[in-house]
Amino acid sequence: MKVFYWASKQTYIALGNMLTATALIGIDSSPVEGFSKDEITEILGSEELLNSGKFGVSVMAAFGYRSQEPEFEKSRLSREKVVQWID
Repeated sequence: MKVFYWASKQTYIALGNMLTATALIGIDSSPVEGFSKDEITEILGSEELLNSGKFGVSVMAAFGYRSQEPEFEKSRLSREKVVQWID
Protein backbone atom coordinates (compact mmCIF):
# COMPACT_ATOMS: atom_id res chain seq x y z
CA MET A 1 0.00 0.00 0.00
CA LYS A 2 2.91 2.37 0.66
CA VAL A 3 4.09 1.92 -2.92
CA PHE A 4 0.64 2.80 -4.29
CA TYR A 5 0.50 5.91 -2.10
CA TRP A 6 3.94 7.00 -3.30
CA ALA A 7 3.12 6.20 -6.94
CA SER A 8 -0.17 8.11 -6.67
CA LYS A 9 1.72 11.23 -5.64
CA GLN A 10 4.12 10.76 -8.55
CA THR A 11 1.22 10.83 -11.01
CA TYR A 12 0.92 14.56 -10.35
CA ILE A 13 4.24 15.09 -12.13
CA ALA A 14 2.89 13.43 -15.27
CA LEU A 15 -0.46 15.17 -14.84
CA GLY A 16 1.20 18.59 -14.73
CA ASN A 17 3.10 17.82 -17.92
CA MET A 18 -0.08 16.60 -19.64
CA LEU A 19 -2.02 19.74 -18.68
CA THR A 20 0.79 21.99 -19.94
CA ALA A 21 1.27 20.02 -23.17
CA THR A 22 -2.43 20.07 -24.03
CA ALA A 23 -2.62 23.82 -23.40
CA LEU A 24 0.25 24.32 -25.85
CA ILE A 25 -1.70 22.55 -28.60
CA GLY A 26 -4.98 24.34 -27.85
CA ILE A 27 -6.78 21.71 -25.80
CA ASP A 28 -8.36 22.76 -22.51
CA SER A 29 -7.89 20.50 -19.52
CA SER A 30 -8.65 20.29 -15.85
CA PRO A 31 -7.45 17.99 -13.08
CA VAL A 32 -10.22 16.21 -11.17
CA GLU A 33 -10.15 15.21 -7.53
CA GLY A 34 -12.90 14.34 -5.11
CA PHE A 35 -14.19 11.44 -7.18
CA SER A 36 -15.19 8.09 -5.71
CA LYS A 37 -12.21 5.83 -6.35
CA ASP A 38 -14.29 2.74 -5.61
CA GLU A 39 -17.00 3.70 -8.11
CA ILE A 40 -14.48 4.66 -10.81
CA THR A 41 -12.57 1.41 -10.26
CA GLU A 42 -15.83 -0.53 -10.60
CA ILE A 43 -16.88 1.31 -13.77
CA LEU A 44 -13.48 0.95 -15.44
CA GLY A 45 -13.30 -2.70 -14.40
CA SER A 46 -16.76 -3.48 -15.78
CA GLU A 47 -15.69 -1.96 -19.13
CA GLU A 48 -12.47 -4.01 -19.00
CA LEU A 49 -10.40 -0.81 -18.99
CA LEU A 50 -8.69 -1.43 -15.64
CA ASN A 51 -7.19 -4.51 -14.04
CA SER A 52 -7.80 -3.51 -10.42
CA GLY A 53 -5.65 -6.40 -9.23
CA LYS A 54 -2.60 -4.64 -10.71
CA PHE A 55 -3.56 -0.98 -11.06
CA GLY A 56 -5.48 1.72 -9.21
CA VAL A 57 -6.89 5.16 -9.94
CA SER A 58 -5.11 8.08 -8.29
CA VAL A 59 -6.13 11.14 -10.32
CA MET A 60 -8.39 12.00 -13.23
CA ALA A 61 -8.30 14.73 -15.84
CA ALA A 62 -10.80 16.11 -18.32
CA PHE A 63 -9.70 17.20 -21.80
CA GLY A 64 -11.66 18.94 -24.52
CA TYR A 65 -12.17 21.87 -26.81
CA ARG A 66 -14.15 24.99 -26.00
CA SER A 67 -17.49 25.31 -27.73
CA GLN A 68 -16.99 29.08 -27.73
CA GLU A 69 -14.47 31.59 -26.49
CA PRO A 70 -15.24 33.37 -23.20
CA GLU A 71 -17.01 36.69 -23.66
CA PHE A 72 -14.85 38.54 -21.15
CA GLU A 73 -11.36 39.90 -21.42
CA LYS A 74 -8.71 38.55 -19.12
CA SER A 75 -7.60 41.05 -16.54
CA ARG A 76 -4.89 41.14 -13.96
CA LEU A 77 -4.28 43.34 -10.98
CA SER A 78 -1.22 45.53 -11.17
CA ARG A 79 1.95 44.32 -9.51
CA GLU A 80 1.62 47.09 -6.94
CA LYS A 81 -1.77 45.75 -5.82
CA VAL A 82 -0.52 42.16 -5.55
CA VAL A 83 3.07 42.40 -4.32
CA GLN A 84 4.17 44.03 -1.09
CA TRP A 85 7.91 44.45 -0.59
CA ILE A 86 9.07 44.11 2.99
CA ASP A 87 12.39 45.68 3.95
